[in-house]
Amino acid sequence: EVQLVESGGGLVQTGGSLRLSCAASGFTFDDYAIGWFRQAPRKEREGVSCISSSDGSIVYADSVKGRFTLSRDNAKKTVYLQMNSLKPEDTAVYYCAASLRCDYPIDGMDYWGKGTLVTVSS
Repeated sequence: EVQLVESGGGLVQTGGSLRLSCAASGFTFDDYAIGWFRQAPRKEREGVSCISSSDGSIVYADSVKGRFTLSRDNAKKTVYLQMNSLKPEDTAVYYCAASLRCDYPIDGMDYWGKGTLVTVSS
């Protein structure tokens, strides 16, 4: 069974930090790029960041660049998203997803987690 399980969400004040985790199982984790996406109420899901399976290259959305840091631990089959300097506009359900490449569109991602809620209070 393929699973991606997010954790680490919660309530944090503006300027605070959270670290999200995405634990994978049921597929060859080290062959896949892992991306983070988020969806705020009444908004479309958007890409946040993605890390490749090979050279570890990372892309970030402009909205989070300089504040969020993505990393992966293939031994633990886990990807982390360190979120610093959080803003109310970061409030969303955060999802991790897997695909062979980071340049795939959202609907091209192969596997999705169920999400973890991040709420940033003002």
